[in-house]
Amino acid sequence: MLRFRILGPLSVTAAGREVAITAGRDRVVLAMLLLHQGRIVGFEELIDAVWPDRPPVTARGQLQTCVSRLRRTLGPDVILTDPAGYGIGCGEEDLDAAVFIRLISQARAVAAGGDTVAGRELFRKALGLWRGPVLTGLDVPAVRQRGAVLDEQYASAVEDRVDLDLAADRDPDLLAELTGLVERFPLRERLRAQLMLALHRAGRQAGALAEYRRFRDLVREELAIEPGAALQEVHRRILLGEPAAPRPPAPGPEAVDSLPRVVGDFTGRDELTARLLATMDSADPVPAVRVIDGMAGSGKTTFAVHLAGLLRDRFPDASLFVDLQGHSDERPLLPEAALVTLLRQLGVPADHIPDHLDERVRLWRGELATRRSIVVLDNAASTAQVLPLLPASGNTLVLITSRRRLAGLDGVQPESLPVLDDAEAVALLARIVGARVAAEPEAALEVVRRCGRLPLAIRLAGARLAHRPRWQVADLLRRLGDAALPELAAEDRTVASAFALSYGQLPERAQRMFRLLGLHPGERFEALAAAALADESLASARDLLDDLLDVHLVEEPEPEVYRLHDLLREYAEMLAAELSAAERRDAVGRLLDFHLHAFLAANDGPQRAIVAVDLGSATPRRPDLAAALEDPIAHLERERPNLAAFADAAMAADQPELVWRLPRAAWRFLYTRGYVTEVDALLRRGLEAARELGDDSAVAISANYLASSAQRLGRRDEARGLLELAIRLSRGIDAVNTVRSMGNLAVIYESEGRFDKMIECSRQALRIGLSVPSDRVHAGLQHGAVGAGHARLGRFGPALHHLRLRLQLATTTEDTVGVASSLHHIARVKWQAGLAGAATTRRMLTAALRLSRSVGWTIGEAEGLGQLAQLDHAEGHTGTAIEQVEQAIAVVDRIGHHRYGAWYRVHRGAFLLAVGDVAGAAESCEDALRLARTRFPYEWALALSGRAAVHLAQGDAGSARRLLEQALTMFARMGVPERHDVERRLAELDSGQDQLRTPAGGGRMEA
Repeated sequence: MLRFRILGPLSVTAAGREVAITAGRDRVVLAMLLLHQGRIVGFEELIDAVWPDRPPVTARGQLQTCVSRLRRTLGPDVILTDPAGYGIGCGEEDLDAAVFIRLISQARAVAAGGDTVAGRELFRKALGLWRGPVLTGLDVPAVRQRGAVLDEQYASAVEDRVDLDLAADRDPDLLAELTGLVERFPLRERLRAQLMLALHRAGRQAGALAEYRRFRDLVREELAIEPGAALQEVHRRILLGEPAAPRPPAPGPEAVDSLPRVVGDFTGRDELTARLLATMDSADPVPAVRVIDGMAGSGKTTFAVHLAGLLRDRFPDASLFVDLQGHSDERPLLPEAALVTLLRQLGVPADHIPDHLDERVRLWRGELATRRSIVVLDNAASTAQVLPLLPASGNTLVLITSRRRLAGLDGVQPESLPVLDDAEAVALLARIVGARVAAEPEAALEVVRRCGRLPLAIRLAGARLAHRPRWQVADLLRRLGDAALPELAAEDRTVASAFALSYGQLPERAQRMFRLLGLHPGERFEALAAAALADESLASARDLLDDLLDVHLVEEPEPEVYRLHDLLREYAEMLAAELSAAERRDAVGRLLDFHLHAFLAANDGPQRAIVAVDLGSATPRRPDLAAALEDPIAHLERERPNLAAFADAAMAADQPELVWRLPRAAWRFLYTRGYVTEVDALLRRGLEAARELGDDSAVAISANYLASSAQRLGRRDEARGLLELAIRLSRGIDAVNTVRSMGNLAVIYESEGRFDKMIECSRQALRIGLSVPSDRVHAGLQHGAVGAGHARLGRFGPALHHLRLRLQLATTTEDTVGVASSLHHIARVKWQAGLAGAATTRRMLTAALRLSRSVGWTIGEAEGLGQLAQLDHAEGHTGTAIEQVEQAIAVVDRIGHHRYGAWYRVHRGAFLLAVGDVAGAAESCEDALRLARTRFPYEWALALSGRAAVHLAQGDAGSARRLLEQALTMFARMGVPERHDVERRLAELDSGQDQLRTPAGGGRMEA
């Protein structure tokens, strides 16, 4: 069992023995996965971690190589692969950080329950897991940033444990420990306060006061701030000799405090609080103004009041608050009325307040001129409302909260308050509910996620749970279900009503846009999609989305790409449900029609013509939007996660024909880029929809393309049945579909090692294709298949003839994939036939690889890397060959292409054997056998031949002979020339020449 430790230097052990992870990049990748245990880490996030400055072009491939090396070291099941990235498959008890978090959670719960002795012991056990700062020695920004979170949790746990020690007053070593901790964490006020208390209790009052002076000088010099109120209070109590009896400082006679009650369970916002505190300076000649905006329920008022409370000591004369009612059932407060409220808080008699606005503004600013004050202007409606309320002097800090972005306030630093992160959200729920949250961490995390990590929603959900002591967190989670919004209510407070206030203040067209966004399937959408959904021009759609952005009803995570918060999406769906069925159907139809034609545009020229034949020649409903789409490929990549939701929406809108049309339009992109599992699920639904429609042509088209993914995913019998269905429905009616399906059937014969049958099927397809002379794309494909079949059988002359025809047709039709594929095959055949040298072959393969990458053709990329690896090995550059073939394996593993995965593993085994890594070669060949056995006869026989070479290197001639005989039988049945190589090796064994021989395909490129 593997154990991982990150609380200190990175360490991996198995059965108590260290497992060496020496490569720097491998350590970074493993560290990132362990820091994010329990979730998938995206490829881009990992690449940014490994190459923080400028990732190389080959970063994705090199990342896959790192993962492959880690899998060989840690085992095949430790690192999880997902279409979005990688994860770590270790249990919580196998990672020291997870154990630490569990123990400190238990310690806090136990201590809160009154058992301080057990709490202290749990804290000590948790802190004993630490061997130094997180991942010491990995000086990588992404690792350090994430590790800092754990380091902060460590320091907080130390402080909690010290509080218990101070309360117990039994630890003789506490004073020495605190001295060391303060040296290690010099800016932590709580630790400094604990050291001061410990010194005072030890009779060292002067030392305690000196510690305060040292800290005050430090923060003044480094941060230009004063010690916080809590530390000042400890200092005051020590001066008075009362360290055990905390008492809030008495306000001076002139102080004014009109702030609302500070919420006792305020949680999170630590980074934002620290950053804002560091920017506040009462000596600034102009007033400090900060705007805190955010969506309804994000906790703007709570945060502003909390921040104001922390700053009372810097602005001691007045703390003022007024609700401007910018988003409430009442009309927004006029500036004149707001000034009356503020002036009365300062003690100005009512009869001394002037009637006119200008005079009130002068009086207000005059009153503030001699005071160091904080003013909280809550719930602002507009810039015009707050401008008269801003002071003129630099003695005042103004905190403005608003659901609207107040862009008209010049020179003001806005802060958009995000939702809480997972840890903050769970912590808030725990402070409201108590120990039940710690007892059910997974359910608690899901509850806060169902609440969208929105503070108001979490408070309302927590209130329901707090008032139901017999409920578990899982009970609340079940009540939230798939639609949380109706459940998020307490008395007259609801999340929906908070949203309704923002929505109700929008202009009618912006309201309509928001309602219709409730119909959008999927999380993110572009401005073009919103324009199609609402039947607006692109310019109008952008303006309406800006209106929604200004009041935080939508978010814009990247330019021109938008999303709704989860609860806002629910609210929009509720509003959309009030539309008529016809309105909903028309809006979804417009949206999906736009995407259909956008996906069509993502196909290159010849493929676009083929898709257009399948889908018919219908023009887009909104040609203006189709013309405005700048990058169809990028659009399709962004919309890929939404495709299943599009199918759901099409069915709900009674437009089942789109269920097969959309994946057909997107097929080329999805298939060539390795999203095979996704396209398989989409095409299966498309086939079902086509059958329900009774459309034989649609059934044949869907069956053909579903067969391609079924074959790739190892469901060969299903693929053959689908192709036979497609051929039967198309024969005599649709020659293009017939040729296409017969060509795909030839691919199945190839995977079965039936190369003569592959050639025969492709020739039949060519003959049928003569009736469609304009279909040069499929003719090229069939010539390529015939050429590949001849090459596999060692007939190099016919192979080159058909492959050159394939290249010619691909060039004339501007089929980049076809050109790259032709170059791959021609280079390999000419090299095998001795018709081209290494330099020429390398030029062709490099060109093919470049073309493959330019269009995102993943199989072509893998094939280019694999063939270049074989060429490098043949020229004696086996180290480079191993690197290249590792990259090829990473590519095919990512897209789940097991046949190529087996093939390249055989070659890797041969390369490793050549450099003396017998164990690595054995493992690679065994992996190849596992992937190919019974499914891919040619690759299976290659793997047997490669494993035989390993046995021979290990001195086991008997096992080598048995494997070679099995491989010979299979190669002979297929009629491929590899049988001659195996015959020679068997003859050498018979004659006693048992020296190491490279297996078939190891020293030359395979056909």
